[in-house]
Amino acid sequence: MAEVLGAFEQAVLLALVRLGDEAYGRAIMKEVQERLERDVAAGAVHATLERLQRKALITSRLGSGTPVRAGRPRRYYRIQPAGVRALNDAREAVDALWHGIKWPLEKAKGHA
Repeated sequence: MAEVLGAFEQAVLLALVRLGDEAYGRAIMKEVQERLERDVAAGAVHATLERLQRKALITSRLGSGTPVRAGRPRRYYRIQPAGVRALNDAREAVDALWHGIKWPLEKAKGHA
């Protein structure tokens, strides 16, 4: 079984999948915010990216500097096969939890 992922880690990894070659810090943050429909701190995204990199689920590389960034390079991220396996395992686990449950849930029987 691959690495167990938290919900925010899944959101960040899925942002990398969606963004492909354009997966850099700010774009990842915006994608996660859009999908979660809430504000996300840049620090939380960067800490998660560092953690995912330590777990060998993603890699990163520096791009070339840009005038918009005063010549500073962007760091681009890419999901690795272990990251894909971890996402697949996470989805499988959630699907197993929900198996046989009618969705959306309604008020539980016997509860006020």
